[in-house]
Amino acid sequence: MVKLIKQGVYYIEGKLVRENRAFMTSDKKEEAVRATMSGEILRAHNTGDGEKLKLRFDAIASHDITYVGIIQTAKASGLSRFPISYTLTNCHNSLCAVGGTINEDDHVFGLSAAKKYGADYVPAHLAVIHQYMRECSAKCGAMILGSDSHTRYGALGTLAIGEGGPELVKQILSQTYDIARPQIIAVYLKGKLRKGVGPQDVALALVKATFPSGFVKNKILEFIGPGIEGLSMDYRNGIDVMTTETTCLSSVWETDEKTEEYFAVHGRKEAYRKMQPAQPAYYDGAVTIDLSKVEPMIALPFHPSNAYTIRELLENPYELLKEAENRGRKLKGDDSFTLTDKIKDGKIYVEQGVIAGCAGGMYENIAEAAEILRDKSIGADEFTLSVYPSSQPVYKCLVENGYIGVLMETGAIVKTAFCGPCFGAGDVPANNGLSIRHTTRNFENREGSKPTNGQLAAVALMDARSIAATAANGGVLTSALDYAYNKRVKKYKFDDKIYRNRVYYGAGKAQSEAPLKYGPNIADWPEQIALGKHLLIKIVSVLTDPVTTTDELIPSGETSSYRSNPMKLAEFALSRKDPKYVARAKEVLQEEKERREKGALPESVVKELNGFAVDEGTVYGSAVVARKPGDGSAREQAVSCQRVLGGVANIAEEYATKRYRSNLINWGMLPFLCAKAELKTGDFVYVHDIAAAIAGGEEKVVATVISQGKTRDIVLTLGALTEDERKIILAGCLINFNKKGN
Repeated sequence: MVKLIKQGVYYIEGKLVRENRAFMTSDKKEEAVRATMSGEILRAHNTGDGEKLKLRFDAIASHDITYVGIIQTAKASGLSRFPISYTLTNCHNSLCAVGGTINEDDHVFGLSAAKKYGADYVPAHLAVIHQYMRECSAKCGAMILGSDSHTRYGALGTLAIGEGGPELVKQILSQTYDIARPQIIAVYLKGKLRKGVGPQDVALALVKATFPSGFVKNKILEFIGPGIEGLSMDYRNGIDVMTTETTCLSSVWETDEKTEEYFAVHGRKEAYRKMQPAQPAYYDGAVTIDLSKVEPMIALPFHPSNAYTIRELLENPYELLKEAENRGRKLKGDDSFTLTDKIKDGKIYVEQGVIAGCAGGMYENIAEAAEILRDKSIGADEFTLSVYPSSQPVYKCLVENGYIGVLMETGAIVKTAFCGPCFGAGDVPANNGLSIRHTTRNFENREGSKPTNGQLAAVALMDARSIAATAANGGVLTSALDYAYNKRVKKYKFDDKIYRNRVYYGAGKAQSEAPLKYGPNIADWPEQIALGKHLLIKIVSVLTDPVTTTDELIPSGETSSYRSNPMKLAEFALSRKDPKYVARAKEVLQEEKERREKGALPESVVKELNGFAVDEGTVYGSAVVARKPGDGSAREQAVSCQRVLGGVANIAEEYATKRYRSNLINWGMLPFLCAKAELKTGDFVYVHDIAAAIAGGEEKVVATVISQGKTRDIVLTLGALTEDERKIILAGCLINFNKKGN
């Protein structure tokens, strides 16, 4: 089904040829390296050299969990207007009820900022961010930067990247996105999907094959091959958006007449051009997918890569569910979490189905689900089904073509465009519940449960077609493979009047005299101090999970309602993973304030150091230690919450994503790596002359660990930092860096 080629390959005459069989001369290889679609797009947007890229994007986009912080950061750095197209959507907190007026206050702020600085503003419930950008902004050969990890428009010929908010701030301030030239991996598609197999099935097969080994981490996936022709644009977009879960940097696809038709339907014919790699093209590796062998898939809790075919699960339900159950019990800290109880008479029963968001809420997914459910009932028992079309134009066409009526008649509930089911702000299952979802992620607690309150539910990812088949079977887990239904759906029509009558189109039309409208919860960023000559770090949390997601660092869901108030949001940092973290971090923060006021470390800290002396010019702060932090969301709050609580570093074996490491740097935190630090909560780490090491471009520093009166040395690795990244860390954060006029 999916095979990895872990060596260089050439794309020649429509086929992949391993590098050692191609017999290319060095000059021919150099030409082939430049022949990829990704290479062409990167060159067109690069202002640096060929290896150290400095990229400028054509457009940027944010939603209502991130745009307030981005605008506040840019404003503190001297913002006068948005120099490129900026789209603000309101699809993440539009249904949250926590905190009174604060969600709508942020929306009011967003509209006022769109007027003042010149941006497009998409009101709540109108569209989820990525569907709107597909419909209205993506174009062949362009680059888009979004403050959401699922910023992927590769099927439309756009190289799109999801990053933390500070990277968007850099674009707003006419700075660049700086990275080393990424490797490019060919994803070669062949064959044709069988009936009942959908885009999520292909995506989960790809994630399962690539995520565990990190094969495509921080690389660009380039989709090529004859299998693309047989995929509709909704299928392509559905596969593409899930490439984020492989931890790749971005993705791009060959374009054809179906792509051209997509742009024409959406009234943007000019956005299309044919894109394909010149042949021969060289790739740093390859993934081959035989679409004809893909089966309906299910990703069991608690990661999209924990995937099996539904057939495999149904053949061996107890063993596979028991494995996930054991993970849940470890998370919850007791034996009350259950999944094996879902097995009854050899069948697996689930309590909830959801089809939603940028991955599941597209027209064809919902239309085919409706055909599977036509003239059936989801039943009057525990099982429920919620469907969220990804935009009002999609919703309108589903209504006009009769599909919404079909779904409603079955007992399904159809709702407006909203990302909540993807991150725990809507449709939270009951304790011990099992939900099957065509959404993007199924990380622990991401569905909204709170283990610290004795709650834990679980999400399994599936395609809309198998979710519909399960719903038609009253909640009994069912594969849609060869399910009897009408796969031919009515043609999609896009009605742009919906947007023309409601979206505020202000891009490029800044009204400098317009006021910003602040709600009482919107607060400025607390001041962050510059890095000292030396650094004393206290370890305030040690996370031992193989991978730590951003949702564990700062929970999503209702806590995100406080995203516009840094200190209030920080109260939730690590709350579901290490509830004592905030108190420990605050203690260090207060001790550092005392040090600055009195010019010396507090006696309590001196006592803990047990005679170890630190030099004058030492700054004191806290750090989190983890094995592989930062998988998942691009939300900068996973880092900024640590920073405002006095965090100065992370110490990790590796970072799960580039975007998390970038967030650390942009918030002035040191992204240390150490394979065997063997640190405990309460340990101290002292780094002498850290400022000189950063300024001098050192990639490694020797640090002293002070643990219960004993000392030892460890080596901390920083890795390559650009000149600007070094200056940002030295300044204390991106805001300080820009205030200095860099």
